[in-house]
Amino acid sequence: MVTLQDIQAARERIRTALRPTPCPASDYFTEKTDCAVVYFKLENLQRTGAFKERGALNKLLTLTEEEKRRGVIAASAGNHAQGVAYHARRLGIRATIVMPERTPLIKVTRTRDDYGARVVLKGANYDEAYAEARRIQAAEDLVFVHPFDDPHVIAGQGTIALELLEQCPDLELVVVPVGGGGLISGIAVALKQTNPRIQVVGVQASTIASMKASLDAGKRTELANAGTTIADGIAVKVPGELTFEHVKKYVDAVVTVDEEEIAAAILMMLEQEKSVAEGAGAAGLAALVNGRIPQAKGKRVAIIVGGGNIDMNVISRIIERGLVKAGRLVQLEVRLPDRPGVLARLTTQIAEMRANVVDLHHDRAFSKAGLGEATVEVMLETTGHAHIQELMAALEAQGWQVART
Repeated sequence: MVTLQDIQAARERIRTALRPTPCPASDYFTEKTDCAVVYFKLENLQRTGAFKERGALNKLLTLTEEEKRRGVIAASAGNHAQGVAYHARRLGIRATIVMPERTPLIKVTRTRDDYGARVVLKGANYDEAYAEARRIQAAEDLVFVHPFDDPHVIAGQGTIALELLEQCPDLELVVVPVGGGGLISGIAVALKQTNPRIQVVGVQASTIASMKASLDAGKRTELANAGTTIADGIAVKVPGELTFEHVKKYVDAVVTVDEEEIAAAILMMLEQEKSVAEGAGAAGLAALVNGRIPQAKGKRVAIIVGGGNIDMNVISRIIERGLVKAGRLVQLEVRLPDRPGVLARLTTQIAEMRANVVDLHHDRAFSKAGLGEATVEVMLETTGHAHIQELMAALEAQGWQVART
């Protein structure tokens, strides 16, 4: 088992290469929750965009000279890959990374092009990539750097907690995203061995909550029918052996959040905190704002924002879906007479109602409208659901049929 002394030694080992990340209090989320104060530990501001380089660097610095000459290999959904690749290059160690085939492009290109690792894409998820990495390791006699089930990696991740204790000395509860369990294991050891009264709560995506399933079963459990998640950084079908033992001993609870909640939390981080969080990085906020952690009420809470490496196309879709849910983007279908000037009247009415046209499609041939009628599909920017209702009422007052699509 990893000890507080191991984590303190890791901090001294990596201190010169990694700067502490900020942990600001959030006025907005403190006001919007029942917490005394909410802090965000911004690990998304690391050089590689995630906390993973702490554990990766600590592991690399413990290798022998002979192991360094052989080179290292890792399996990762992206963040551990970047941490290993970046620091291996700094230390002059050859690195091979196996990543799932659907890893976000930004993580693949950074690992290969920016940090100089050999990248192998294999498998539909982390577990299949892990199996391929083990095969290559045996064939090429490389040193395996596990993303979570390694005491040096766990100790490296635990250095986050040492910073938290200095930045927020009156901390009462910490919310941590959980995949294989390396991050929460290190944090929980450091916190509980320093101040056992601090609660540690893990958060998993409900589609692939292997740690929670294992805790419920009382033994490590592999999810046979695991789903997919936008929180790819915590998409692990079975927790580690070492991490499971740490979580059983030190973690107070593990809860889950669904995909819509994670997506909404990403948008909230962007809009309210001006901070980019990937799915795994936003999981803790999703749990807090959706009432999954009732024990946080009245407490001083820190949320670990584990990473910010998210594909820009995913952010674009999340923003659009968030705008739709908030009533700030709407698509209406309007059936109106097919006569000169009517379309102009429609756009004029929309303008008078202070809505902005994003897209407009005028259809005669393929709509279900009768002869002498046309259907117009119009996408609008609005100020909210009440504004949409006012707009629809104004259009219906013109004698037109209006429906949301």
